Amino acid sequence: MAVRTDPEVPHLTVLLEALRSFPAVREVEHCGVRFNVSPFDYYGTCPHCGTQIKLRSFSAATELEDVFDAVFKWLQNPQARAAAERRCREIADDSSE
Repeated sequence: MAVRTDPEVPHLTVLLEALRSFPAVREVEHCGVRFNVSPFDYYGTCPHCGTQIKLRSFSAATELEDVFDAVFKWLQNPQARAAAERRCREIADDSSE
């Protein structure tokens, strides 16, 4: 039986390392106050002055967050979500051994 493989993605090793080291929170500073936001938020609100701060780009440049957004969109498919949840359990099981 033939197994379909996708063409090699350039710089995949660099991308994988960037994804593995992606922070779970983003630290922002405004008005001399540091606060944490989700790394996926487009905007944050300064807890000191209430100013809304733009955190992500809307330009044509692709950001690492856009890769996550593509995966999140893919996960909206119930079959994809089930496959991802199954794989997450496998990874957790492997790392607990």
